[in-house]
Amino acid sequence: MKNSNLKKQELVDFEINIKITLAALWTATTLCYLYGDYFELYTPGKIESLRSGENALNNPLILFTASLVLAIPPIMIFLSLILKPNFNKILNIIFGSLFTVMMIFIAFDSLRGWYGFYVFLAIVESIFTLIIVWKAFTWPRQSAE
Repeated sequence: MKNSNLKKQELVDFEINIKITLAALWTATTLCYLYGDYFELYTPGKIESLRSGENALNNPLILFTASLVLAIPPIMIFLSLILKPNFNKILNIIFGSLFTVMMIFIAFDSLRGWYGFYVFLAIVESIFTLIIVWKAFTWPRQSAE
């Protein structure tokens, strides 16, 4: 039996601060990178190539460069929360754009055999980083009252 005196109660929603939104997007992006690299361990021949040293990261300079590049998303989680808006916006646009382009190239390069999972994750990561760029471009402004 329906009581007409009871009003339908709406769930409370609130606006999420842009800094928290950006940090959450960088967190999701970082997790996708981790999942992709972890799942790659299950592709045929990967463990053997790691044991033998015959892989793309067998050079100390390449390994260090990869570490630098992959440190950026987790660093951006922190920086998105603590930086002032102007610099924050610029860094998110730069690194969001850079990682979007990088993941699009990786997705096209991975269109073979076992790497469908990598392509899927690269697409998801690209969507996240495109949203980061869009959110940074549309950073809310304060009215000067």
